[in-house]
Amino acid sequence: MNRNHSDVQRRTAQDGGLVLTLGIERVLGLSARQAVEAEFLFSPEAPWIVSVELLVEGGPRARWRIGRELLQQGLHSMSGLGDIQMWPSNLEERATSWLQLCSGDMAALFELPAPPLADWLERTYELVPAGRELTGVEWGVAADLPPARRRA
Repeated sequence: MNRNHSDVQRRTAQDGGLVLTLGIERVLGLSARQAVEAEFLFSPEAPWIVSVELLVEGGPRARWRIGRELLQQGLHSMSGLGDIQMWPSNLEERATSWLQLCSGDMAALFELPAPPLADWLERTYELVPAGRELTGVEWGVAADLPPARRRA
């Protein structure tokens, strides 16, 4: 990955969440890469999910919702099953991780810089610590459910 950390932007979202914009690369082949802008959004309202918007210059936007824990684990070891997987590159010359996204018969592999993502994830865990994601969630009561969903 030829990028440096100058294409990393961090900011606070309007809802008090955190936003990270990274320059990443989509791997198209052995020597072919495509620059992609990835915007990671963490909201304390749904702390178990990170919304990731991918934008190829001149192309459409794609939004994925990825478990925060999957991203955290994927910086250090294989993480995820099925449509979303992440793992460290294990390259000594650079600290990157691989993110693979699949939908139907399509798949995309991205290489992203691990240090800024790790720092940003650490900040999300300062806002909402691991294990505290469901604190404050109002599960509702049976009376709030439509009659067809209530149990006798």
